[in-house]
Amino acid sequence: MDTGSGYTASDCLQVARNYTDLSAFGHDPWWLVLGKALAVFVFLVLTPLLAILVERKVLAWMQMRVGPNRVGPKGTLQSLADGIKLALKEGIVPSGVDRPVYLLAPIIAVVPAFMAFAVIPFGPVVSVLGHQTPLQLTDLPVAVLYILAVTSVGVYGIVLAGWASGSTYPLLGGLRSTAQVISYEVAMGLAFAAVFLWAGTMATSGIVAAQEGTWYVFLLLPSFLIYATSMVGETNRAPFDLPEAEGELVGGFHTEYSSLRFAMFMLAEYINMATVSALATTLFLGGWHAPWPLNMWDGANSGWLPLLWFTAKVWGFLFVFIWLRGTLPRLRYDQFMNLGWKILIPAALAWILVVAAMRTLRNEGYGSLQVFLFGAGTVVALVALGLVWRRLRSAPKPAAAPVPHVAGGPIAPQVEEPFDPMAGGFPVPPLPGQILPAFSRTPVSTGATTKEGDDG
Repeated sequence: MDTGSGYTASDCLQVARNYTDLSAFGHDPWWLVLGKALAVFVFLVLTPLLAILVERKVLAWMQMRVGPNRVGPKGTLQSLADGIKLALKEGIVPSGVDRPVYLLAPIIAVVPAFMAFAVIPFGPVVSVLGHQTPLQLTDLPVAVLYILAVTSVGVYGIVLAGWASGSTYPLLGGLRSTAQVISYEVAMGLAFAAVFLWAGTMATSGIVAAQEGTWYVFLLLPSFLIYATSMVGETNRAPFDLPEAEGELVGGFHTEYSSLRFAMFMLAEYINMATVSALATTLFLGGWHAPWPLNMWDGANSGWLPLLWFTAKVWGFLFVFIWLRGTLPRLRYDQFMNLGWKILIPAALAWILVVAAMRTLRNEGYGSLQVFLFGAGTVVALVALGLVWRRLRSAPKPAAAPVPHVAGGPIAPQVEEPFDPMAGGFPVPPLPGQILPAFSRTPVSTGATTKEGDDG
């Protein structure tokens, strides 16, 4: 049935089938599967080494410092030297820890970080020693949900590390991480839902194929902004690095760790940064597709060249991670939770309703609605950004104490009892409504007579 807009129901069904076609996977020989897995592993090991060096160099450039310049030519071997130093340091296990859980926590944190890259598409179908194979280890009809599930397991490593350390500050860091992940994974999942609705598939290769004409960063701008904010919170990076806030929690959940166990937590953090960056590239920046105007060249999206576009996009996100760390201060915990529950989640729900309505109209054959979707997305994104700006800029005003009234008029407020912060034998902060007494320096007894004539 033709709807008058050039699209028929069979055309829409055929496009959906093309996006969900996974017939290219599952036919590789064992040696090719092993080679792909090894290539992904090497990529994920080398990325943190280079990312740490780039982060230190970029932050030094932003803060007008020199940065690492001693180890290797212009400091290029500094990350390798740090890894060797951590490997050779003594692994200290505190006496009060839950030893099995304490030793298992770094492994739980780092292994899921590697597993998530199994469904990330690096490029199109290429020829490897006569075998046609996609530049992707595997794919699933629910590949994005697999990534969410695997990365959620990695959070248990942080929580268990804080609990098993037997110390107060690591425990607080682990609890913060739990609340942080629960809050921001809800917004992240809602951002994914809009992509699933518009692409018609949850397979990563299908989502990349659906963006061959227009990237979803333009069509689904609110989803991209919500995901970009959530991925910073998911990876515990500044300004959302509350589980390891040095000024409050010493080092956070990994305070009691040293040597290679500490290095495994750092490795997991940087691999998770690469994972969320690769996922953002796949869902919103066209995956391995070449950017404009390079996509006008016929060979830009064929062969091994798309691997270069994919890597460049991932490193663009990694640079933004570094940029945020050198620019923004850490948020207060209440600001962080308000941002997730009161702004990101409501904005994501409203945007899903818009995308669902547009998708229904497209299925009914009303033709291309990309212009309307782009306009609606811009409006939702501007409203959400305005709410974020207003909430972060508004300072809480102290509430004025109510003045009691009687029949003859207002009466004078009662004078509060003085608050002694040392009443219990150790200093405690004042509760709301309590005022610290004025500080006065007590004269030190020296044995001499004071000017009032009393003994010192």
